[in-house]
Amino acid sequence: MAREESPFRRLSSDFAANPTAVFGLILLGIIAIAALAAPLISPQNPYDLAQLDVVSGRLPPGSTNENGATFWLGTDDQGRDMLSAIFYGLRISLTVGVASTVVALAIGLALGLVAAYLGGRTETLIMRIADIQLSFPAILIALILLAVLGQGTLKIILALITVQWAYYARTVRSAALVEKRKEYVEAARCLALSPPRIVFRHMLPNCLPPLIVVATVQVAAAIALEATLSFLGLGLPITEPSLGLLIANGYQYLLSGKYWISFFPGVALLLTIVSINLVADQLRDVLNPRFQQ
Repeated sequence: MAREESPFRRLSSDFAANPTAVFGLILLGIIAIAALAAPLISPQNPYDLAQLDVVSGRLPPGSTNENGATFWLGTDDQGRDMLSAIFYGLRISLTVGVASTVVALAIGLALGLVAAYLGGRTETLIMRIADIQLSFPAILIALILLAVLGQGTLKIILALITVQWAYYARTVRSAALVEKRKEYVEAARCLALSPPRIVFRHMLPNCLPPLIVVATVQVAAAIALEATLSFLGLGLPITEPSLGLLIANGYQYLLSGKYWISFFPGVALLLTIVSINLVADQLRDVLNPRFQQ
């Protein structure tokens, strides 16, 4: 008897057959490693005031200061090494994006499953709240929340959670409604299994594929939204700079020719979002039967 191929092996083979997905996965892996290992691989701690030298401010890429240190991507107005700043900025951007997505996914998943299984007024209430939220632009809701809460990593994560949960609730509700009508759910009811066990042990695994795709895309969306908010001065404080804040710091110097202060953080942000979206596209093709040949 032929041995059934494991889902992980099938997923790996599908990724390996797509050069674009492989490129995205490798790029995302490099970015993640650079972010995690920032304290080890960065030439300096860009947020340790003792290591900064204002005299070395706004040096172009490849410059060397009086101490012999080379700044491969140049420095900003505070003498901060841009390569080190990007590594540290990636840590914050990825942390905010992943943390907000995971928590929002958990909330939306639970509410979507409950709405689909119970139906009636419970479903109507949850879905109407989600519809009202989705009727407003995400950035508008985040701006209002941050104007009230103020700046900080936890506060912007909370704002992004509030913005994202409705996407997951609607996605999982649609998938759960399909699963609810299937025979295995009716069989579980006939066996007098408890609703939580039916929902989370039997229906949940079959609702995960579309959620994984949506969650991957939303990580990139959360990183982009956080960068936008930080660029506007409502996201993270200067003591916790992300890529968006690094871009904002150099914006005023663009017309004077100091392009590198904003350009290189912008490239890092672009590559991060592109790599996540490339992986998400392949996950969609693998996990959604309609895209399979």
